[in-house]
Order: sequence, then structure tokens, then C-alpha cells
Amino acid sequence: MRTPVTIIGAGLGGLTLARVLHVHGIPVTVYEAESSPTARTQGGMLDIHDYNGQLALKAAGLMDEFHAIVIEGRQTMRLVVQDGTVLHETADDGTGGRPEVRRGELRRILLDSLPAGTVRWGHKVSGARALGEGHHEVTFADGGTVVTSVLVGADGAWSRVRPLLSDATPEYVGTSFVETYLFDADTRHTGASKVVGGGSMIAPSPGKEIFAHRESGDTLHAYVALSRPRDWFAAIDFTDASAAAARIAREFDGWAPELTALITDADVTPVLRPHYALPAEHRWDRVPGVTLLGDAAHLAAPNGEGANLAMLDGAELGRALAAHPDDIEAALTEYEQAVFARSAEPITFDGAEVQGIDSENNTAQAMLKMITEQGH
Repeated sequence: MRTPVTIIGAGLGGLTLARVLHVHGIPVTVYEAESSPTARTQGGMLDIHDYNGQLALKAAGLMDEFHAIVIEGRQTMRLVVQDGTVLHETADDGTGGRPEVRRGELRRILLDSLPAGTVRWGHKVSGARALGEGHHEVTFADGGTVVTSVLVGADGAWSRVRPLLSDATPEYVGTSFVETYLFDADTRHTGASKVVGGGSMIAPSPGKEIFAHRESGDTLHAYVALSRPRDWFAAIDFTDASAAAARIAREFDGWAPELTALITDADVTPVLRPHYALPAEHRWDRVPGVTLLGDAAHLAAPNGEGANLAMLDGAELGRALAAHPDDIEAALTEYEQAVFARSAEPITFDGAEVQGIDSENNTAQAMLKMITEQGH
């Protein structure tokens, strides 16, 4: 296949696709809106699963590099009751299938595996249009354009490529995260540090929960989930860190102070992360020369699978293009059939279907029952 592939978006999915194409000798260019690899922080920890994300890294030939960035011990997982009691802890004995890495480090090894110049930084896409016969023109915010016969939208929730294939747009799902960080937790936030432990901790309840994990060193990264409408969050001034934290913490009145400290004692301004999703089983008719991967294709509320599925999408699309070098449409059809089949499957954790935050079963006791039944 000599036709260059054009990827919009240098997230984990787009970079995995670029790497797999490079492994197979297929020319590729990635256009990314960010001005450089370090233009913004890349989020916290990711658990990379042996049934999707790690398969993608194997296809990319990067398992050694992946193992080198795994942070040992972070697969430890605690279930905590609202009064701070640790109901259950699954230890990290090194045999689990979900090792934890920092998102930024994972992105770095993907970037380092590509030839210089593969990613064109500072190229924010303003739109894309069909030119006929499988060709598309992408327009950038600075007025520049590029024409391609293989266009891949790996540009996330608010994809500029998606309208070429689908009228679907993300909608608010009724829940949001409030994200916080506590630094030097072992000495400055000892209560929170003790309850979180050495890996991740979840304190669930119907309609709200606190999830936290220990990043490198003694940094705690928390996601406080609330099932509330957008207007409820809009009434909170998130530029006033202490007032915002206090308002969120009031929703957890009666919870143990070491848990609510993950909100009130944050060392950064709390950040609101509303959750959006595309329609369930989102799909589109085959349009010559263009496809989507990752959140651009199947955005869902956070469920532990998003980054893993984006990487698997990228790997499978890369392999399909390599397997059909003279028939782009056959490659895109094969890839999309696999993506659509995956989008119809329920999200599970080791075989058990994941409960939503609003479920009456979103409790530490119910989660322990699920874990026990799954043989943990």
C-alpha cells in the first residue's frame, strides 16, 4: 500500500494506528491540534488490559517498552465503605492482567516509536469535506489544507471528521467527575493516604462515589463522581477552589473525613469533567476513504475501557490496511465490522457486567459480592 494514511489526532488510538502502519511500511502522517507533545498534561494512570490494550501494544511491537513503564503495586484495589472501613483489598501480586502506567508515559513510548516528522503539531482541524471518489480535504484553523484518500478521525469526542460519516453528536449522560490531586500525601494528607492504600480505592454508593489512585510517589489522584444535571454543576464557581470543594463535599455529608479529604484538602483547583456519550451501538454506512476510531467512533461514559479500546481500534485498523494493501475499502469494511460488533457488547469486569453509578447495587458490598463470585 503506497497511499499515505492521514490521521487526525495524536491520542493513544491515533498513535497506535500510526505505529502499526509504520511497522508494516505504510506511510502515515498524524495531524494534532496541540502545539507540542508537552503542551498539556496527559491525565493520570491507566490500567492496560491484557485482552485489548496489551494486544494493541503487541501489534505495535512495544511490549518491552510497555513493561518498562509499568508502576509495580498499583493493581492493588480497595473497596471502602462510607465510614472509611476497608471492606476488601485485592493485592497486586504481579499476575494481574491490568498493570498501571501513566498516560503520558504511554503516549511517550508511542511517539518515540515513530519516525521524526510523523506527527505534525499545531494543526487544529476546522473541518473536512468530501471531494468524491474516496478523497477528502481537511482544513486547518490556520487556513492550510491537506487532501487524502485514506482519512482516519482519531480526534476524540468532538471529532471534526465524524460529520463525514454520521450526524450523531455526544450528549451529557447525567454524571460528572470532579477531579482533584493531593501531593506529598504520605506526610501532608496522612488520613487520605492511608485509606487509599498503595493502588486504587473506590468508595461507591448509589448516585455518587469517590475513586482515587496512587500515582508515582505519594501523589493521590481522585475522581469524585456525582449523578447530577449540568445545571447543578453550572451553579458552582469552580474558579473558587475552596468554595467549589466545600459544595461538592456537602454531597458526602456523613462520610469519613479521610474520604472527604480527597475533596476538601486538594492541592489544586477541582476540575469538572462532565461525561458525554454517543448513542449506544453508534455506527455508520461505509463512506469511501474515511473511518473513525476511539472516542470519535464510540464515546462512552468512563468505564475503564476507553483508552484500551482506542488502542485496539488503532491496531486492528492498521493490520486491516496492511492485509489489504490494494483494496482500501475492503480494509475499512473489515475494520468497521469488528468495531460495530464490539460496541454492541456490554461492559464487563472479569466477566461480570459493570453496574452504573445510579444502580442500587453501586455499593461496596455489592461489588465485593461480584468480585467473590468471579473467584477473586
